Amino acid sequence: MFYDADGNRIGTSGPTAPAAGSRRAAELVSEGDRQDEFQRVEGGEDVYSYFLPLADSGGRISGLLQVTRRTSEFSDYIARLRYQGLAVLIVTTLLLTAVIYVGHHKAVGSHVRAMLTVMRQVSRGQRDRRLPTRGPRELSQLAVGINRMLESLTTQREVLDRHRREQARLEDRLHQSERMAAIGRLAAGVAHELGAPLNVVDGKAQRALRQPGLEPGLAQGLEDIRHEVRRMNFIVRQLMDFGRSNPLQCQPERADRLVRAVQAQFGDEAGRRGIALEVTGDEPVPVLSLDRLRMEQALSNLARNALHAASTRVRLGWFGGGGQAGFVIEDDGPGIPEAERGKVFEPFYTTKGVAEGTGLGLAVAAAAVKDHGGSIEIDTSPLGGARFRILLDSPALETPA
Repeated sequence: MFYDADGNRIGTSGPTAPAAGSRRAAELVSEGDRQDEFQRVEGGEDVYSYFLPLADSGGRISGLLQVTRRTSEFSDYIARLRYQGLAVLIVTTLLLTAVIYVGHHKAVGSHVRAMLTVMRQVSRGQRDRRLPTRGPRELSQLAVGINRMLESLTTQREVLDRHRREQARLEDRLHQSERMAAIGRLAAGVAHELGAPLNVVDGKAQRALRQPGLEPGLAQGLEDIRHEVRRMNFIVRQLMDFGRSNPLQCQPERADRLVRAVQAQFGDEAGRRGIALEVTGDEPVPVLSLDRLRMEQALSNLARNALHAASTRVRLGWFGGGGQAGFVIEDDGPGIPEAERGKVFEPFYTTKGVAEGTGLGLAVAAAAVKDHGGSIEIDTSPLGGARFRILLDSPALETPA
């Protein structure tokens, strides 16, 4: 509603109640201040009125503007604001929840699940799996730390496995040594007990052969007895050699002299068998610190084994240089299958017939080489048969001029 300077109402828009009245309007115009008030209208409803003085271009108060609003309108407006605010709050909460969930899933959740997956795989035995190091810095640092721990555990496990294998190998060697020692004591005792009776049998057969007028059949029988006694004496010597535990008496020895001594020892037997006994070796000839009797015995046993297996050729030799030296015995026989190469040095193991071998020759040779701190390798010879290489750990001495 609009009032002039005298308080007369000159215009209305909307409800006319409550009107200020001419006197009251004139007072408000004269005061020239903005004012407001509440009034109760018919029906018991409160109405809010706001009075605004109107001034002309010269600043004089020329009228009054009265704006009225019912309190129900304020209540409705406040209610609308409340509902709108609640709706905005709900929408904002949902958006924040979605953002937090998606952000957690992208930034943390997926990386944590990947780490848990790898850890489950490791717990199931996949020791080579490692945690991914992608993601937030804290998770990346945690993954790096866990990976280092897994690497350390893997390294420790490998070291422990090596120690266990080494322990098992040493236990096997200990058991083998104990078994060899027991067999050696038994062999020495048996050999000692058999030596004297065999000498008596051989002596009686020899004296019987000296009797005049022996029938040829009886003489041949006595010769057969002496032959078998000599074979038994050879077995007894092998038993005693196997059971012997004398310390080594090493001195410088030229490798070629040992090889040629073995060649001379088996030259006649090789000729009877139609086998060529060859000697070869590197120059200069190495001089080795050896117990001549023990090493020559080892070479003799290996050479005898080669002669029994060869078809036409046996080669004896030596080698030296590069911090390693040793001997080689090879033949053109059928060779030794890989499955049996780990067994040929065991006592009493033989592939020969009952009357052809005792299974002690290679065991005696292996024991002699082992006492020298060396080893024997078996592989295939260029001749087509077996090749035994004696590798000595002790360095070769300087060859004399």
